[in-house]
Amino acid sequence: MTLPVTAFVAAVCALLLLVTAIDTVRQRLRVKAAFGDHGDAKLISASRAHGNLAEYAPITIILLGLLETARANHMGLMIIGAMFLIGRVAHVIGLYTPSEPGKAPLGRQIGVLATFGALLVLAGWTLWILATTNL
Repeated sequence: MTLPVTAFVAAVCALLLLVTAIDTVRQRLRVKAAFGDHGDAKLISASRAHGNLAEYAPITIILLGLLETARANHMGLMIIGAMFLIGRVAHVIGLYTPSEPGKAPLGRQIGVLATFGALLVLAGWTLWILATTNL
């Protein structure tokens, strides 16, 4: 396989998407909600855990694949991929953790920081390679 880091991150994201999708369906069946969230906190958490992962995983996987194709440092890509996955798992856990109104749980905070950090590094690294490589 020529893109092992990308493949690993994509496979783990696929499993996380499946787990969060199944829980969203389970919560929808519990409250008998075909659409919307019916104001149910558990359904909102499940839906947002799934939706948020679905929003960030594709661009991260694409950037990892582009960098891996460009032969960027393998260890660096593994670290960024791991940071992203740890962040996504922490975010899912944080969305399921009860919290005070207006205060995000620690897992959610870690998840956001890790996700944003990974995206920033991947975007900057991609732009750096584009700026310094003869195309």
